[in-house]
Amino acid sequence: MLAVPEMDLQGLYIGSSPQRSPVPSPPASPRTQESCGIAPLTPSQSPKPEARGPQQAPFSVVVAIDFGTTSSGYAFSFASDPEAIHMMRKWEGGDPGVAHQKTPTCLLLTPEGAFHSFGYTARDYYHDLDPEEARDWLYFEKFKMKIHSTTELREQCPSLLEEDSVRWVLTVPAIWKQPAKQFMREAAYLAGLVSREDAEQLLIALEPEAASVYCRKLRLHQLVDLSSRAPGRGCLGERRSIDSSFRQAREQLRRSRHSRTFLVESGVGELWADMQAGDRYVVADCGGGTVDLTVHQLEQPHGTLKELYKASGGPCGAVGVDLAFEQLLGRIFGEDFITTFKRQRPAAWVDLTIAFEARKRTAGPHRTGAVNISLPFSFIDFYRKQGGHNVETALRKSSVNFVKWSSHGMLRMSCEAMNELFQPTVSGIIQHIEALLDRPEVQGVKLLFLVGGFAESAMLQHAVQAALGTRGLRVVVPHDVALTILKGAVLFGQAPGVVRVRRSPLTYGVGVLNRFVAGVHPPDKLLVRDGRRWCTDVFERFVAAEQSVALGEEVRRSYCPARPGQRRVLINLYCCAAEDARFITDPGVRKCGALSLELEPAEGGPDAAGAPPGRREIRAAMQFGDTEIKVTAIDVNTNRSVRAAIDFLSN
Repeated sequence: MLAVPEMDLQGLYIGSSPQRSPVPSPPASPRTQESCGIAPLTPSQSPKPEARGPQQAPFSVVVAIDFGTTSSGYAFSFASDPEAIHMMRKWEGGDPGVAHQKTPTCLLLTPEGAFHSFGYTARDYYHDLDPEEARDWLYFEKFKMKIHSTTELREQCPSLLEEDSVRWVLTVPAIWKQPAKQFMREAAYLAGLVSREDAEQLLIALEPEAASVYCRKLRLHQLVDLSSRAPGRGCLGERRSIDSSFRQAREQLRRSRHSRTFLVESGVGELWADMQAGDRYVVADCGGGTVDLTVHQLEQPHGTLKELYKASGGPCGAVGVDLAFEQLLGRIFGEDFITTFKRQRPAAWVDLTIAFEARKRTAGPHRTGAVNISLPFSFIDFYRKQGGHNVETALRKSSVNFVKWSSHGMLRMSCEAMNELFQPTVSGIIQHIEALLDRPEVQGVKLLFLVGGFAESAMLQHAVQAALGTRGLRVVVPHDVALTILKGAVLFGQAPGVVRVRRSPLTYGVGVLNRFVAGVHPPDKLLVRDGRRWCTDVFERFVAAEQSVALGEEVRRSYCPARPGQRRVLINLYCCAAEDARFITDPGVRKCGALSLELEPAEGGPDAAGAPPGRREIRAAMQFGDTEIKVTAIDVNTNRSVRAAIDFLSN
């Protein structure tokens, strides 16, 4: 809460009914902070929300960076040819049989903590270090961070010299909260990607939204319908296009032949042109760390998108399979041994995870043969020294009967054993999708796009189709499924307004004073001040959880400084998952950030402009319909902009 210095409460509201005074709880409240004195004005009845189209800067190029838990990459396009998306053709290093348009999210720091390398280079260098030397280096993998490179851009566009001619796009999961998004933005500032003064150069893209934007551009031959695929052994199966069930009702689903031609010529793919305005679909982004779900409705005639339900999902990603493999090794060789081995032979552990990753990628539901996984010699030797016997003996003594020791010095896993490693993660993904499909807002969905790196897995594809096909849901996979988000982020950077309406994931607001009404307000919230009876800690809502908010739609509030000459106004923000919270002290309501307004001295001195002390009005406009919550403000007396920001990391 914010403190209001001792003052007459009658002077704290203007232009509205005296039954309401949206000021923070006074110093009598135990939640006040003396350093944050403000005197908010009662907001006039907010005008009908105003949707402003996004102001597009003349950027020459859009660069998107997709930081995944498992792998990362970048792509870009030039304004002169926005449909041509350029990607890194081949990262240095790499594994045989693995596409190199992305690189592992691995970071290597020297023993002094200085940056050494990233991606395949970091992984391979660390792997080749002497075991004793490797213990002094700092190696990180399967995490989200950011990199910055413009070399390739300058090779293709030598005239690209001005930093402000580049629009950068960073991808994050849609289920990430505001603090995590702000953390990514702050990291970009610190890395020199953009400056704080040019914040609009950087966009935060939500990963399933980016995938949705890309999928809406696809033609039928660029998609795989899992219901018509042939059984495979780890690949996408037959590349059959969708037998367009939408086409069977073509005359009912489109307004006219002219409207379909208009949509296709506007860049919307054939599948979408055959869909009726209002048709709905789900995007399931299955990555390394999370499953991220969004539901969109196609809006004609321009093909914009409307979010129907707030982003959902959870920590069910491909790393869950890696963790299951590690737990399996713990059951065979002992958890303490695995922990010690990882600590004392870290490079050899990386070698083992690489060997498992290669086998994980080839796993399929119809595979009948066993899978061989190489154990590094240092693992075998270290176990003999630590355990007093060899790995073959450990396997024979363990209760795991579906993993054997091969004569070639490998772990030999049955296909059932590999299936069991996938089962918890795959089941978790399906449960999240089914929970979403059961929501009333999602009824009528006929199409699900399966995207993300983990969506390449034949195990996942088969399980999702088997579970959801009975619902009449068509499960579709783009051919370049692992690159869908990256390419979509580039398209989103070109046209951020394509997602026209989003759902607020939480309820946001501030704490205010209201006139106390006996029988309505709890007695413990009563504050008597100068003969007036106030109710403290009232939660004034800006936007409700699951509320539809259009891009550019504004929530406006006016505030005035508590003291003449005050240079800063600070207002605590609160959030909760419930839509009907009454007080900021209700269960589930928490302080989530702070709105700060930086004030310039009033013209002619702190008491100038003819305004009575404390009546300098600052009007703030907040937007909740973008990928980040945004705020702008003006000084009403001077009509000048006021520096405004929301800090979600202040907690």
